[in-house]
Amino acid sequence: MNKKVVIIGGGVSGLSAGIYCQLNGFDTEIYEMNNLPGGQCTAWDRKGYRFDYCLHWLVGTASGPFHSIWKTTGVLNDSVKVINHDIYTRIVNEKEGEFLIYSDILRWEKYLIEMAPEDAGAIKKMCSDMRKTSKMQPFTNPAELRSVKEYLTFFLAIIPTLRLMMKYGNKTCKEYFDDLNLTNKRLIFFLESVFCNNDFSALIFLMMLGWFHQKNAGYLIGGSLPLSIRMTEKFKSLGGTLFLVKKVDKIVVHNGIAKGIVLNDGEEVDADYVISAADGYTTIFKMLEGKYQSEQIKTAYSTWPLFTPIVQVSFGINKEIHSDVATQTILSSGLRIGKTVLKNGYSLMNYSFDSTMAPKGKTVVVIRFDSPWTLWEDLAGEDYKAEKKRIENDALALLEKQYPGVSEFVEKIDVATPKTTVRYTGVWKGAYEGFLPTSSNITKTIKMTLPHLENFYMCGQWLFPGGGLPPAAQSGKWAAQLICKKEKVEFEE
Repeated sequence: MNKKVVIIGGGVSGLSAGIYCQLNGFDTEIYEMNNLPGGQCTAWDRKGYRFDYCLHWLVGTASGPFHSIWKTTGVLNDSVKVINHDIYTRIVNEKEGEFLIYSDILRWEKYLIEMAPEDAGAIKKMCSDMRKTSKMQPFTNPAELRSVKEYLTFFLAIIPTLRLMMKYGNKTCKEYFDDLNLTNKRLIFFLESVFCNNDFSALIFLMMLGWFHQKNAGYLIGGSLPLSIRMTEKFKSLGGTLFLVKKVDKIVVHNGIAKGIVLNDGEEVDADYVISAADGYTTIFKMLEGKYQSEQIKTAYSTWPLFTPIVQVSFGINKEIHSDVATQTILSSGLRIGKTVLKNGYSLMNYSFDSTMAPKGKTVVVIRFDSPWTLWEDLAGEDYKAEKKRIENDALALLEKQYPGVSEFVEKIDVATPKTTVRYTGVWKGAYEGFLPTSSNITKTIKMTLPHLENFYMCGQWLFPGGGLPPAAQSGKWAAQLICKKEKVEFEE
């Protein structure tokens, strides 16, 4: 009989792990607490509108190791249309005006030099650094399975960027911009306002624009929910079993070996291997009662900063509202939406470029903003409902300011809060992408195994500062590879 693998969580990492386990001959069951698969990669259908909660762009839409995973898992196929926006975002400030970030680095370089000719040398250096990082590719295999050849291939590929990594690997965006010695105050204002919050890593800034430049970080028409459904269909087509509305309370361990799970209704499920694709904190400190911690885990969960949770206000508008830019960032210091005082302004996304999001002649527009978990942690009942109503009214006023007269055409408003994220996924403190990528942790990853615990693996975005769908899906594949290694099965993908 085939060995049985039980996976906790039916998000992108859990579905990926399930697909690769099935491809390699294991009997795989996924237990998902929600009534839909996908985890945070989801959307809500409301009155004919679709309000997407996750996908803005996806690394690996054109090439590389992530691209191979998306093809294998069904995320990408010949019928999936990918859009590469010319403009990554438009940033607007009442005092400083408009600032564009182009996806094409050469075009952005020209735009920046026209804005700040006195900083031409520094701008050219920054854009050159971005082009260099675009040549970097992630490892294909987990550390335990990397060959000398794979390491050699990796290091040969990064030779052009090695000096860059050594110089800026542990620096923040602010330190990077300071090193450029920029002088144009308007340019400095926009770069620092967008990229210099929370010790954000300079390398992530450079790599992100590099991905766009390669046209390897496009948007998938249809968004998050169809992506998750395609992965689910692939998993089921391979013979995998998905259980919905099945919350796992405990991982069963006997003599240091993971033997199965206990559901919240008391049902026990036996397994030869357990993979947790659930929230990292919940897995380590609740399902396993904190008994299997490495020093790195103790450090990460006690000192690494988290992504600030978001509030999303989605509007279904009975009118066509076209925009030449999909995403805008509105910088407005001290602006308040409900109880939240905005530090970094808010983003506004117009989905008119994706006809699947609204009926013909209608439009979906979404406002998103950061909101600290401390504001939400103890909010419940009528107080919670009242706060959502305040947010709805304040956000509608902001929408009206962007599109005068739009209020009379709004037919549906949906407010998703940090508590929504926690309810759907159990994510710790509403940190939707886990650990924030900072100058001190960007080169670190958390091991997929725990000390003194056999036949157990973790996958998901909590293993990688910065999180996101690509590393989540890749870690699912890696978990299957490690099981194959232990079972002495040649891995197939």
